[in-house]
Amino acid sequence: MQNPLNHFKQALAEKRAQIGLWMGLGSPAVAEICASAGFDWLLIDGEHSPNDLQSILAQAQVIAGYPGVNAIARVPSGEPVVATMLIKQFLDLGLQTILVPMVDTAEQAAALVRAMRYPPDGIRGMGGARGSRWGRIPNYPKIANEQVCLLVQVETREGLDNLDAIIATEGVDGVFIGPADLSAALGYVGNPAHPEVQSTIDDMIRRIVAGGKAAGILYPDEKLCRRALEMGATFVAVGIDSNLLMRHTGALATTFKGAVDAPQSKTY
Repeated sequence: MQNPLNHFKQALAEKRAQIGLWMGLGSPAVAEICASAGFDWLLIDGEHSPNDLQSILAQAQVIAGYPGVNAIARVPSGEPVVATMLIKQFLDLGLQTILVPMVDTAEQAAALVRAMRYPPDGIRGMGGARGSRWGRIPNYPKIANEQVCLLVQVETREGLDNLDAIIATEGVDGVFIGPADLSAALGYVGNPAHPEVQSTIDDMIRRIVAGGKAAGILYPDEKLCRRALEMGATFVAVGIDSNLLMRHTGALATTFKGAVDAPQSKTY
């Protein structure tokens, strides 16, 4: 049995745009509906969603049944000690691409790179579990490092100040921009569409691409998604499962019963 090729990582290296969807409902059934829709990748959110290791595993197993769709998971924290433990567990579940939130410094990014890799390149514990197909992949600890993909999320003023150093960190495959937290950090809580926030995001995408790394973002807005892609962003989430359900159920109810309150979308 061979170690699975990380097609998402390969696509980023070849600068091929990858269109994804954010999943926060914690449901394998929802994951299957989304996996059969034709997206390149699906993000299983462990930060702002009711997910645990069991539900993340169940969703990853469902997604694996749909060739061409790549499962990515976000750990709940970017704090190095916590993230190191969680990254090990997520990789042991068989996930190869990990997104880490709130990455503020190059030192933090470098610690995350080490957490993703077995020795001598890192500090990942020697278990493999489902990642090694229960030990059926020969020499898994010696070849697994080649297929792991680390995406770091920059969404604070400190992260902005250190963006170029984070981009330059060897082993970081992509930098993801979090519009919601970034807008809050810039003083525009709940308003990621503010011109200053958008200008900052444009500058970030330019710097990430110029630094030779893949740029990513989540926008449940077609116009903003297309703009990010035009600027060179390579992995773009174009919607959120809960937001899609909220919008369409609200629209259906409105059709028959009149207007209902619609909460604002959150762009993670």
